[in-house]
Formats: sequence, structure tokens, C-alpha cells
Amino acid sequence: MNNGPLNGAVVAVAGAAGPAGRAALLRLAEAGAVVVGSDADAERLASAVDAARYAHGGASVTGDTVDLLDLQATRDWADRIQKDFGRVDGVVHLVGGWRGSTSFPETDLADWDLLEKLLIKTVQHTSLAFHDALLRSDRGRFVLVSQSGAHKPTANNAAYNAGKAAAEAWTLALGDAFRKAGGEDGPQAAAAILVIKALVHDAMRAERPNAKFAGFTDVTELAEAIAGVWDKPAQEVNGQRLWLTPKP
Repeated sequence: MNNGPLNGAVVAVAGAAGPAGRAALLRLAEAGAVVVGSDADAERLASAVDAARYAHGGASVTGDTVDLLDLQATRDWADRIQKDFGRVDGVVHLVGGWRGSTSFPETDLADWDLLEKLLIKTVQHTSLAFHDALLRSDRGRFVLVSQSGAHKPTANNAAYNAGKAAAEAWTLALGDAFRKAGGEDGPQAAAAILVIKALVHDAMRAERPNAKFAGFTDVTELAEAIAGVWDKPAQEVNGQRLWLTPKP
């Protein structure tokens, strides 16, 4: 019987259909969590949910197709989870996207328009929608996955790096809200940022068998780090950047 901090916890995973999402669903289900994934791609989401259920028989893993660019739809999703399961103990934000350019002056601002939606709006909407529920939980966690370029922006990644930096700032503001709500006892919920250089998974290695992927974080390692945010007290992880790659 799993008696860890995630056993019985209700965790929402935004952007659950990609390789990182699949790994997170598996790891959270293995830890005994009730997992509710969302993604814009219904078919890939169903496949990810089925894989996690199959790997951990009896695990509660479900999927919702949610437009996280719509604040009301995101709020409705949060309300639905609370109605169905009575609580929300975590939100893992894995909605991603990347656009780059060959040089700084060749940056296409259409890339910014897209990345602002994927990297920032979805963080704003999920954090606002789930804030109250996470505060009510005895183990509420909001986990953002960020990238080291937010701390050392490069000329060809201006839009992407700026988007990640803004998402981090928003998440730290959420952490400050949790801190203030906790008063003298300290925060009871936590907003934490996991910082990576890039992700790698088995399919990438199969495509490029000679590539080194130096400094990359495997999606299974990321999933382990996500689960690990619940292993520490809220006071220790709230408002913290947890580096999975060397600081630039």
C-alpha cells in the first residue's frame, strides 16, 4: 500500500498528452494519486490516460479536453474536478511550445503571439482557476516547468525566453499569495518552478542514436522531480526554483 504524500491526492495535469505529460501521469498514478489530465488534443490525451491506467491497474486516471486559453473553461474544469473528487491537491503545468529565429532582428513577433498564449496565458488561467482549491488543500502544490534560457536569454530565443521568464514571475506571485495566506504559520500550499535545459525521451534517442543530449532532462526524471515537490514541506518549496540542470 502506498502511504506517501501523493496517496489519495487529486492532481490536475495541464498539457498531459505530450511525452512529459505521459511520464507525469504514470509517476503520479504510481504514487497513488487521483490524476486528471487535460490537453487540447483529445486523441493523444486518451492514449496517455490509457497508458497510465494500464501501467497501474486500479489507478484513477481520467482526461478532459479543455481549452486552457479560455479562463471560464479552465474555471469550469477546476470546479468539475472539485465536484467529482471533493478536492484538488495539485496542478502540474506542462503546456509547452517553442519558436525560435536565426538571429535577434529576424525574430517573428507572430511567434511571440503564439508563445504568449501557450507559455503565459495557460499559466495565468490555471493558477487563477485553482488558487482557492489549492489553498483549501492540506498539501496544495502548483508546479511550473521552466527553462534555463529564462535566466540567460539568447538572441535567437528572445520570444521563448521572455515567455518563460514571464511564466516564472507569475508563478512566484502565486507563491507570494500562498505565503501571505499562510500568515505566521507559513505557507500551507506551495508554488514551485522546476528549471530544465531541455527534455529528452526514448523516441528522441531512437531518432538520433548518436546524439549526446548533454544537460537534457529525461521526461521520467522530470516526472520524479514533479512527484518530489510533495515530499518536502510547503515552506521549503514555495516560491523556489528547483534546478534540474546547472544554472547558466
